[in-house]
Amino acid sequence: MERSCERALEVGLPAIAFTEHADWAIVHEGQHPVDIEGYLDAVERCRARFKSLRILSGVELGEPHRFRRETAEVLAAGPLDQVLGSVHSVRIGGELVDASQFRRRPGIDFTEAVREYLRETLAMVESDQAFETLAHLDYPKRYWPEGAAPYREEDFQGEIRAVLAAAARTGRVLEVNTTRGHVLCPDLKVVRWWREAGGQAVSFGSDAHQPDKVAEGFTIATQMVQSAGFKPARDPMDLWRR
Repeated sequence: MERSCERALEVGLPAIAFTEHADWAIVHEGQHPVDIEGYLDAVERCRARFKSLRILSGVELGEPHRFRRETAEVLAAGPLDQVLGSVHSVRIGGELVDASQFRRRPGIDFTEAVREYLRETLAMVESDQAFETLAHLDYPKRYWPEGAAPYREEDFQGEIRAVLAAAARTGRVLEVNTTRGHVLCPDLKVVRWWREAGGQAVSFGSDAHQPDKVAEGFTIATQMVQSAGFKPARDPMDLWRR
């Protein structure tokens, strides 16, 4: 976290947010339930060291509608500046599978798996869970199979628009995730659908996971969001709004 703060200052960011993963569906290495007390202590240490940088706390709740007790315990542990909701894993053929693993499963219908992912995302958005921001809406797009026909938002338009309508209706914020500078989740077409659905605000996340990837892809992401009809606020820390 300290190296990420150093990187934020190097690239001229006024602030950095650490939205630590809180995952309870542990289906592959690297997923873990957050040590929320240790995390909050680390945030305070960074705030004490980097006084010129605004450091926001936060969590990315994995499938919070499926893990209600665990989610409530994390949110009760202390004040958090940002709370994201995301889906990583869905049931495919009775087995819980992370979307990053879809393409590695022999015989899986990838298109139907993506539709199941979006249905699960809709269930999360329509739940009563207290998260503000919908993270990486089209997460499976990152792991599209090599050699397959290109990913097309239109192929999942019905499911995506249903999620966007529910997110707008419940007052959520749509995150544009830059995937460490590799791919925008979502891209321009979906952000335009978000505006058409009545979505009011957009946030940005680099999903850095390592210090040298902090804010990677933000230049193209902000240009894309602006072209979709959202505008930056006077406060660089505020959400972009229509």
